[in-house]
Amino acid sequence: MENRRAKVELYEQIRREYEHGAGTIRAVARKFGVHRREVRKALKSALPPERKIPERERSKLAAAIPFIDGILESDRKAPRKQRHTAHRIWTRMRREMPEVEVAESTVRRYVREKKAAMGLVGRETFIAQSYTWGDEGQVDWYEGWVEFDGEPRKTYLFCLRSMASGGAFHRAYPHATQQAFLEAHQLGFAHFGGVFRVLRYDNLKSAVKKILRGYQREETARFIAFRSHWGFESEFCTPGEGHEKGGVEGEGGQFRRNHLVPVPKVRDLEELNLLLTAASKEEENRVIEGRAQTIGAAMLTEREHLLPMAQEGFDLASLHYPEVNGSGCVRVLPNFYSTPLPVGVSAEAKVYAAYVEIWREGKRVARHERCYERHQKVLELEHYLDVLVKKPGALAGSTALEQCRAQGRWPASYDRFWEILRQRQGKQEGTRAMIEVLLLAREHGPAPVRQAVEEALELGCSDVAAVHYLLSVAGLEPQAPVAPVHLGALNRYDRPQPRLEDYDRLRPNWVEVIQ
Repeated sequence: MENRRAKVELYEQIRREYEHGAGTIRAVARKFGVHRREVRKALKSALPPERKIPERERSKLAAAIPFIDGILESDRKAPRKQRHTAHRIWTRMRREMPEVEVAESTVRRYVREKKAAMGLVGRETFIAQSYTWGDEGQVDWYEGWVEFDGEPRKTYLFCLRSMASGGAFHRAYPHATQQAFLEAHQLGFAHFGGVFRVLRYDNLKSAVKKILRGYQREETARFIAFRSHWGFESEFCTPGEGHEKGGVEGEGGQFRRNHLVPVPKVRDLEELNLLLTAASKEEENRVIEGRAQTIGAAMLTEREHLLPMAQEGFDLASLHYPEVNGSGCVRVLPNFYSTPLPVGVSAEAKVYAAYVEIWREGKRVARHERCYERHQKVLELEHYLDVLVKKPGALAGSTALEQCRAQGRWPASYDRFWEILRQRQGKQEGTRAMIEVLLLAREHGPAPVRQAVEEALELGCSDVAAVHYLLSVAGLEPQAPVAPVHLGALNRYDRPQPRLEDYDRLRPNWVEVIQ
């Protein structure tokens, strides 16, 4: 760069000397010590011509060029993510062609030029787009790692971004299921205060059942019903062309870099979603490059142009109709969930993003947290208490009790109380008495029963009747203490004794009959 500048200054001096000084090419060349050809170039143009760089022959690489070309040609048929890199080609050359000693940088340069000539690499030109208020939103899932109670776990985050305002809604789920997909839409609409006219997606399975020709898609029945309920239109990108929804693609990346770094440490998914909501509110204070107002101000302007919200939300549950098996469970998707229904009865299972409900004859009989593993049993001890009354020996080793302990819902006081009952009444009857205590939770609730058991232990009582009594008096309001009254103050309530003569006047014609 410095040589270029010096040469431009030299050309300026040559042109000035020729115009106002010596006046001849020979004299100017003699004065500045340059060739007459250089003087002619300066007089022709004030800018020195670019220096031509001669092409160097690849004498060392020449023997390996057919080998490299063959690899690149075969890569045309290989999967995109399993093609040779320049480093990999150089590594193969060292192993398969040791006689060819070429630097890796030389191989990299040739591979880059050859791939460009073959059309294997090349950057597309993208056209900037303008969007009207409330017209288009873009939807996508992205992944992030979060520590739940010290355990790192992959989490799937839903993102709905407005293309006009730049505002975005983020929601975390353990898995990118269809129920989570639809639920996040409804929460996103509430976040923006309305519905976009068009939502753009890639070809995710929650919405697309089959990709047809061009932009045509065979969509899932539930997504069609959901779209009809909220009144928006859907558009889908060309497979593998994520830039067609580049707004939400970039939003997921920048949000993850700015708000999920370092890795968040939370207790559960609820706390994580509160963190995401706070981060989204913080993003509303940001001004996107090239725009005059903040994201939050643009969202307020756009709210007036969105479609109105539906009066009622869409039923997000996926319906299944399993039958109760011999273990008192129903199979819902790949897992089993306990229920208090008799064996052989058909039930209705409603699957949501976070939980599973079991219904029978219009009444909900069980509700479980949804399990995303496979072939697992999710059991509730309360569902088996009626059976355990007849089979008390099965309680100690039951899987339902083990899960209850693991979830922290079986306190140590229960074990102490149970042990005392078994010592006093025997193993069988003592366990049956403990089951009777657990059944009290149906009427009074788990927390009062636990408190009553702990009070009974403190009082030294180890009987079901004592727990019954403590639960019955727990709901009574304590009577206010009676204030003492002086005996002399009661004299004002004294009344004279009635006289019977006054009653005789009420019966003047009465005749006493003596039998």
